[in-house]
Amino acid sequence: MPTSPKLSASLDQGGAPTHALGDVAASDSTLRRFLHGLPGVDAVGLEARAASLGTRSIKTTAKAYAIDLAISMVDLTTLEGADTPGKVRALGAKAVHPDPTDRTTPTTAAVCVYPDMVATAKEAVAGSGVKVASVATAFPAGRAALDVKLADVRDAIAAGADEIDMVIDRGAFLAGKYMKVYDEITAVKETCGTSARLKVIFETGELSTYDNIRRASWLGMLAGADFIKTSTGKVAVNATPANTLLMLEAVRDFRAQTGIQIGVKPAGGIRTTKDAIKFLVLVNETAGEDWLDNHWFRFGASSLLNDLLMQRQKLATGRYSGPDYVTVD
Repeated sequence: MPTSPKLSASLDQGGAPTHALGDVAASDSTLRRFLHGLPGVDAVGLEARAASLGTRSIKTTAKAYAIDLAISMVDLTTLEGADTPGKVRALGAKAVHPDPTDRTTPTTAAVCVYPDMVATAKEAVAGSGVKVASVATAFPAGRAALDVKLADVRDAIAAGADEIDMVIDRGAFLAGKYMKVYDEITAVKETCGTSARLKVIFETGELSTYDNIRRASWLGMLAGADFIKTSTGKVAVNATPANTLLMLEAVRDFRAQTGIQIGVKPAGGIRTTKDAIKFLVLVNETAGEDWLDNHWFRFGASSLLNDLLMQRQKLATGRYSGPDYVTVD
């Protein structure tokens, strides 16, 4: 889906986002005042609503549609020190044809790899429409000098990355250095230019409170993120229905105030079809149908795709094929 001018954040010549809330980041004090002026999160209410939406039952035709939609939203991911070109090529082939026995199966949205594997992934998915996403900015800890982070981004884009998944400096954020985090995001966004969409990872499991997750969501959007993303998948607590619901509320409210639509990507810990469908219900009931498209919503996952394929096969054949009928990534 192409992005309309109204729904795209733009940057001025200095790299600062231009939108209705642009003045919020005019100084460290105004940014702090805005973020700490956001309504406090009712944790009990948030978790109760997320749990309630997770009980919705989806059957037959609607379930088949939801499974295909979820497959099309997967960023098929491998982010291991042991990644090899062969593994990345195999992952790319799976992204293009998730079920080789059924060519009606949708392609995944993207393959997500480290910067040094971007060229290999790009070759593997050439001509398919599958995007190549690359983690960058000293993933997963984000502890590096800004020039090193920007070099990481430039290398990934030069190799052909269509999307950049950056991590924020959680230490700076938790220390209240919001302008430092803002400036890093705007610098990465400027480096991406028109070559790559930017996903900003908060590592919600390290932010400790829902109030911090809400503040990080607004900070990322104010700084020009195209997507806000929960997690790296490298910590104990990753995407949850509650933290994703909170981020969906943020993108909904941000569009209401600015006219700019921002995507959401929960990542880490989403392994089953049942889980994925719960998240799709959250999207539909919170942000709305406009986000039910892989241009605006993604799953960062590795094992999820196999379960989606097995459930898809079960709906088509009436029997459960089992894990032997899908590839082991």
